[in-house]
Amino acid sequence: MTSSQPAHRTKHVPVLRCPFNACTFSLTQLADGVSNGTALWLGGQCLAMYLADTHPKFANKHRRPRAIELGSGTGLTALALSSLGWDVLATDIPHVISSVLAKNISDNLSALPIGSGIIQIRELDWSVPPENWTWDHELVIASHSEQSSAAPTPALLQPPFDLIISADTVYSPELVQPMLRTLHGLCTASSSASATARPPQIILCVERRDPVLLDRLLADAKENWKFTVERIPHKKLVKVVEKSFQWDRSDWEGIELWKFKANQ
Repeated sequence: MTSSQPAHRTKHVPVLRCPFNACTFSLTQLADGVSNGTALWLGGQCLAMYLADTHPKFANKHRRPRAIELGSGTGLTALALSSLGWDVLATDIPHVISSVLAKNISDNLSALPIGSGIIQIRELDWSVPPENWTWDHELVIASHSEQSSAAPTPALLQPPFDLIISADTVYSPELVQPMLRTLHGLCTASSSASATARPPQIILCVERRDPVLLDRLLADAKENWKFTVERIPHKKLVKVVEKSFQWDRSDWEGIELWKFKANQ
């Protein structure tokens, strides 16, 4: 099935064919209730469309641009950004990586056009504080599971990042502070990695299912973590969605794009 439909209409489909620019990605998804991250969600679709239209303004002009994604899920947004010429570090929890993410990235590498960036996958558990992260392990940045030691690998993607992205990851109060701490830690690591690196832009794509939860996230980001928080005008999202798909506005009217910037 070709998924030019909003994701909530295709949760029952085990393998989706997702068109993006000149590519078509084949994505396995699971709707077994074990994890929210194993199915395609609307925010990932909208974020991919937004990046297709705007990604050059976030790029580093002196090297291939580099992004990290929190909660990569089925891998659509990571594949989309890679196809636009970005190196992408896709992160998630072990169950999502082993059940859908690793397979989808591997299966779709041949669909990427010439000039695409590389994609790497690593575990990043938000509940692990940044002082306990590692950037030289090929499988893990942060985990509560004990990992075998690994020799440093120069080819691994690591800070500085130019862009941090995340979609459909604001759904539980328990995740708010770990997520904001993780975002702040990534910004700090990027700034520390290069004296000339500017703090990475952060783009969150969220669906306003729980207004109280989302408002808490935004307030905490500003008050407790000192991020500059700005909503990307809805008309920009309307423009890119309508350019890609003829969706009924009611199918995605709850989607919002937010831009964070660390004040360091």
